[in-house]
Amino acid sequence: MKGKTILLGVTGGIAAYKAATIVSQLTKKGAEVQVIMTESATKFITPLTLQTLSRNNVFIDTFDEKNPEVVSHIDLADRADLVLIAPATANVIGKLAHGIADDMLTTTILAVQSPIFIAPAMNVHMYEHPAVQQNIQILKSRGVRFIEPNAGLLACGYVGKGRLAEPEEIVQAIESFFQRNQDFKGKTFLITAGATREKIDPVRFFTNRSSGKMGYAFAEAVLERGGKVSLVSGKTSLPVPPNAELISVESAEEMYQAVMSQLEKADVIIKAAAVADYRPKIVYDQKFKKTEGEWLIEMERTKDIALEIGQRKKENQFFIGFAAESEDVIERAKKKLKKKNMDMIIANHILLEGAGFEGDTNIVTVLTKEGEQMDYPMMSKKELAHQILNQVKLRLEG
Repeated sequence: MKGKTILLGVTGGIAAYKAATIVSQLTKKGAEVQVIMTESATKFITPLTLQTLSRNNVFIDTFDEKNPEVVSHIDLADRADLVLIAPATANVIGKLAHGIADDMLTTTILAVQSPIFIAPAMNVHMYEHPAVQQNIQILKSRGVRFIEPNAGLLACGYVGKGRLAEPEEIVQAIESFFQRNQDFKGKTFLITAGATREKIDPVRFFTNRSSGKMGYAFAEAVLERGGKVSLVSGKTSLPVPPNAELISVESAEEMYQAVMSQLEKADVIIKAAAVADYRPKIVYDQKFKKTEGEWLIEMERTKDIALEIGQRKKENQFFIGFAAESEDVIERAKKKLKKKNMDMIIANHILLEGAGFEGDTNIVTVLTKEGEQMDYPMMSKKELAHQILNQVKLRLEG
């Protein structure tokens, strides 16, 4: 990070005291840290503390121009290589989502062109509130990156998710960003995500619990690192990663057709979607009416997309699959890796707490065709995606 200018926004929560450690660690790593505090933040930690640690003036008031040669909030925005808001309250997240600029920090952020990282910190119920979650999704859809809060005992006495990530985690996320920036430029990724739906009639369908979060995390991570993404996605409520080419599908057959149409131009294929293995043999044009007795539905196999990719892929293409299992996880993953001609497979035990469908975290074992086995502890799906992409990068470089 030597020579990088990092603009740190500190907002008014009890976790503001951790900003001192963040500033200290960033400065020790060679970064120039410019700090903007909200008025509320100054109630928790003094500007003098952050000024001493950063060796720079701390900005609070938009109208307190410290250098007559520049307009401060524009100058700070222009010079920033990266913006970090830590801690970020529900209030500032809401303002940024809706373009409100009523203080030095929010006014500056509107003028920023560099990457933005936000580390939220608040009460668990505030963090889970639909308005806060919607604001987070709005910002994510614009390319803002979030450093997820930790779960634990909060200052208010509640236990849950909302505690600011530790300063070491935050600094590591920033450092990793600078290290891996643009290392997939010129590479095209074909990523599948989400669940498929197999119709029974106009009302009913079979599906599964996949939220699409792992596939979308891979798409976001690749885009952050300069790669191009074709995202073939089943139905999901997730925002489309900015600059991803989205191909929306519903059934396994539609996903098969979309993947095969994109396969030839892909350098890396990541098959993270949970595709139905079976579909109803008969699909009713009208709603099936309730009758006395049982309703038996005969099922037929869908096309095996992974098997087809493995048969068609060229020598210069890298194929990653998933094995979501509830028993004999490693052995089943090894068989799937070999049978479907994958280069790498990501195996996870779906019954483990913190792993599997719908959650924001995962716990996996990565297996390669060369016989390597790498275990990854519980971490956010976004960070896991980056960790696995680091391994992909090594293999693409030979």
